[in-house]
Amino acid sequence: MLKKNIKNTLFACCILLVSVQVKAQTSNSELFEQTSEMGTMIRGYQSDIDALNDYYNPYSQGGYYNWPIRSFNSPDQRKRLTEINNDYLKKLSAAKFESFSIHGKVDYVLLKREIESALFKLNAEQKDYKSVIKYFPFADTIYGLEKLRKRGVYLEGSVLAAQINILAKQIDTACISIKKASLNSSDLKTAADVATGLKSRLTSFYQFYNNYEPGFSWWVPKPYHEADSALTKYAAVFTNSLDSIANLKVDKLNIKGTPIGRAELIRQLKEEFIPYTPEQLIELAEKEFAYCDEELLKASAAMGFGKNWKAAQEKIKNSYVPLGRQAELIVKLQDDALRFIKANDLIDIPPLAEETWGMVMMSEERQLVNPFFTGGREISISYPTASMQEDDKLMSMRGNNPYFSRGTVQHELLPGHHYQYYMNSRYKGYRDMFKTPFSVEGWPLYWELLLYEKGFAKTPEEKMGMLFWRMHRCARILFSLNFHLGKWNPKQCVDFLVDRVGHEKANAEGEVRRSFKGDYSPLYQVAYLTGGLQLYALKKELVDGRKMSFKEFHDKIIKQNLIPIELIRATLINQPITRDFTTSWKFYQPAR
Repeated sequence: MLKKNIKNTLFACCILLVSVQVKAQTSNSELFEQTSEMGTMIRGYQSDIDALNDYYNPYSQGGYYNWPIRSFNSPDQRKRLTEINNDYLKKLSAAKFESFSIHGKVDYVLLKREIESALFKLNAEQKDYKSVIKYFPFADTIYGLEKLRKRGVYLEGSVLAAQINILAKQIDTACISIKKASLNSSDLKTAADVATGLKSRLTSFYQFYNNYEPGFSWWVPKPYHEADSALTKYAAVFTNSLDSIANLKVDKLNIKGTPIGRAELIRQLKEEFIPYTPEQLIELAEKEFAYCDEELLKASAAMGFGKNWKAAQEKIKNSYVPLGRQAELIVKLQDDALRFIKANDLIDIPPLAEETWGMVMMSEERQLVNPFFTGGREISISYPTASMQEDDKLMSMRGNNPYFSRGTVQHELLPGHHYQYYMNSRYKGYRDMFKTPFSVEGWPLYWELLLYEKGFAKTPEEKMGMLFWRMHRCARILFSLNFHLGKWNPKQCVDFLVDRVGHEKANAEGEVRRSFKGDYSPLYQVAYLTGGLQLYALKKELVDGRKMSFKEFHDKIIKQNLIPIELIRATLINQPITRDFTTSWKFYQPAR
């Protein structure tokens, strides 16, 4: 009896232990949906960097709030940012990496990459600053005035006025001298940034004291306005010189941009965990283009146009809806996509995400650089405004026809950018600082690939519409990399989009202008198709390989937030990684 009781007790203990382990695993699984062993350190890093930037950046006074103005870093700011980044490198070295879960190890790699990138940029900025500081003998005076503002130090208004009078004369002298100097375009850009930064810091100092300190308000306004005016003229010397030597202004297009060169492309690709050279990515795009060509000719033939796909595309472009009906079309196309996705059991989308996507109409100004609709929290619809020229109205309508739009409404909304916004605000939000365009744009582009594969485009017209965008993404890789390699100019990029993809000319100009105006990373246009192909390769590995269902696969990916896809893969397959993890995943497989 005693032995039996002991056996029963041992059995009960085993059951309890297994139960505890299962509960612990479940608890850890739920925990890691939101954080990891590195979560606290990452939050601390974000807050420390924000605190330094908030303190050292100039402020602009308006209403009840002072809004920080992002500006070229001051020497003190750059020094402190360098120090804090090096401090966090030491913290990383002391972290118990080997005991971390795969989630913690991925976060470790992400934070290390972020810090090393920040230090690289700070070091490059310091070198740039040293190359032009001789043209700013008055810089320390402005930085000194800004320091007074930060702690509200009181000085007699007459003393400050005399100091700023001297400052204005120094700037005038520098303005005369600089016209004799010969600066390259890189130094001109740095000098323009420094001058603009100094101007904002001088303004910040002035706005803090003026009207609040009587002596200051009596003495300082006139010399300040003279110094501010002189600094404005000085900054204009650099910006005007940049315009005059810009070899990227082509005919009447007035599209500006600066090629970054092969070495910098390779550095940025490595930083984005893309193990391919620019030339290899160009080859990738050409192979994908060849697949699109084959599919395009099939669709053209099915429409009765034989190999004349441009004639078939013309018919599609002229299928645009009547004026005022584009918003209705967007709703219909989103509903079509959701019905198809649900029928194929591809992903679970929360009802609230379906309920809360919105629409806005895009301004005429924005359409100059965004000829097609964009998305996120809502979809921004690109369509003619009353004040547009008639030709531009027609091109906008033709370029946003129902068949072209069919392939991309779900890209912008569900399960694309709107779903990203919805989920990323709920899961691993601390990873926001690590987001990459290869995930931001790769996820919705992957859905375009997947839906085409699953038969979402049923008619040849629908196939041609989806293929237009697929070719467009191939073209983005080709024209952006060739531009940054110094092989193509903006006009060649525009012509390529018109001749090879079928763009309306105004839309092609807007696309190229958007790509090179400086608001986007040089790799942003490469990221769409490249990121989509990464996720497509991962789908083949895990879903086609019967290791996950579509729903599980998509749910696990979206909850990782918008980090590099190779690190999402590492999480999903529990890949062994080291502190010095670098990109190695050769994901590309030629088109189906």
